[in-house]
Amino acid sequence: MKKRPAASFAEGNNLIDAAVIDRAVTVLEGGGVVAFPTETCYGLAVDPYNERALQRLFAVKHRPADKPVLLLIHAQALLYSLVTAVPDVYAPLIARYWPGPLTLIFPARAGLPLLLTGGTGTIGVRISPHPIAQALGKAFGRAITATSANLSEQQPARTAAEVRAHLGGAIDLIIDGGTTPGGRCSTIIGERAGVLHQIRSGAVDIDPAAG
Repeated sequence: MKKRPAASFAEGNNLIDAAVIDRAVTVLEGGGVVAFPTETCYGLAVDPYNERALQRLFAVKHRPADKPVLLLIHAQALLYSLVTAVPDVYAPLIARYWPGPLTLIFPARAGLPLLLTGGTGTIGVRISPHPIAQALGKAFGRAITATSANLSEQQPARTAAEVRAHLGGAIDLIIDGGTTPGGRCSTIIGERAGVLHQIRSGAVDIDPAAG
């Protein structure tokens, strides 16, 4: 695929250039990789149902094939396109922290690519409140990947310039939404037999023992 230059537009008033979002959707539909801002750092989006796009994502990041990829959805209604059940114990967390930097681990629907789940049979999902992430998801119409924009095990990029420095021409489009807050990535919470457990500490402080 022909490399495209980075796009930039003002986000201060949440005025998002529809042409930029349309362009990003075209890249995703063509199996490309798009860097975009979230409420924590920049992420890398591909079509999670496109095996070749996922393979490319793993190659870009030098990511181990057994490491699952988290997904973003723009609306809770999309959850059942990805999961077989929503544990009752998640209900208070979803009500309080979605949209936000909280990833929840669900039993994955059959047929999702193994690269997404890492062979675990589960899938991590969250909803980002960032207006650009929301606009991209809505325009694409389904889930997108949201792994951090960096080489595996390195610090996530906070700016479009850092994305370029980390990944150079390995991706097809950067949506420049300014500087993201950075800091810790999303908190990851899982569930076993109705009991919450923390998989990764992150931007949201949650005590699983507190229910």
